[in-house]
Amino acid sequence: MTERADTLHASRADVWYLKEIAFGSTETKRRLKIITQNFNGPCSFIAICNILILRGQIEVLPYERGTVSYEFLAQLVGEYLLMSCPDIDVTAALSIMPSTTKGLDLNPVFTGTTSFRPAGEGGELKLFEQAGIELVHGWLVDPDSEEYRVLQHVRDYDTTVTLIADADHITRGRLLSGDVWGEGEAGSSQAGSGPSGYTGPSAASDNYSEKDREKIEHALVAQAFLDNTRSQLTYHGLFQLASTLQPGSLVALFRNSHLSVLHKREGEDSSLYSLVTDHVFLQEPSVVWERLEDVDGVGSTFVDSEFFRSTPVGGDFAGHTAESALHALEMEGNPDVILARQLQAEEDARSHEIYKRRQQQEIRRKEEEERKRKNEDSASRKSKKMKDKCIIM
Repeated sequence: MTERADTLHASRADVWYLKEIAFGSTETKRRLKIITQNFNGPCSFIAICNILILRGQIEVLPYERGTVSYEFLAQLVGEYLLMSCPDIDVTAALSIMPSTTKGLDLNPVFTGTTSFRPAGEGGELKLFEQAGIELVHGWLVDPDSEEYRVLQHVRDYDTTVTLIADADHITRGRLLSGDVWGEGEAGSSQAGSGPSGYTGPSAASDNYSEKDREKIEHALVAQAFLDNTRSQLTYHGLFQLASTLQPGSLVALFRNSHLSVLHKREGEDSSLYSLVTDHVFLQEPSVVWERLEDVDGVGSTFVDSEFFRSTPVGGDFAGHTAESALHALEMEGNPDVILARQLQAEEDARSHEIYKRRQQQEIRRKEEEERKRKNEDSASRKSKKMKDKCIIM
């Protein structure tokens, strides 16, 4: 990272800037200030705070404030939890709050938009539950797809990683290298094709037991699903979110290892909108929401507080998608946008690295268990031989 980038990052990382928007129906619309995200700051905590602000459950005072700190917001959220849940033990939720500045360990289930399994001690889910915030995701497998049978069985992300690690251990590292059946290109050309485009084994090359072969085939399907849904959003998931969320709802969307505020409008417009919290648009009052229209964000568009197409003061980007507007700002040489792009790329790379590292850790754990089992078997056989020598016939 450049020296200038380090300076900007250091000067802006300690505080989060506030942006004024309007929110609510025509009768109840009010002015309020949301929290913007500085250089890929703590998206989890910012999403939680912004939902509570939009609901009117917490308020940043005085209204003239331009910035806030984690300590200030943590006190607001902590007081809200204690006041709103007087008869409930909120210890787990409060204890996990500091972790939200570094990201949350969430484990989505591939068959339901609101389904998450506890990761760690489960405090992450308690935080959302006791704050009254619905946590959703669109990383769903289509029931009509061939991989549904496998993903329905493994269900969640962590179990899927464990399955892939087990299969990779069985194949001695060949599963992730792409030559799982040990035949190279010649073998794969004779093999049958399976779900999601992965290649199955030829009968002549099957050197595994029936149980191991089934596990390997399931792992290949699961790995292909993860590879094909890197944005952690599928079209089936997007459809389910649009059809199941109640009009007027504000929820926390887990996507691409980040959390954002997702809103479904009341009335005829049933589109889904994600709150724009990127600091790049701090001085763009017309950029408030981003319409969620596809899984990769290519076709998404910015809208203002009235949900009309944005016209940023920094340039006439009406008609641009959210992605192309950022690109246009970048082409103008805006240093903040260029830096944001760089940091976003680094953050995405770190997210993918975290998931990859979890796979590798699971593989190493399996290998260690296998070595330990072999050592125990060897010691057991040696002990048995010693005992046999002492038997009097």
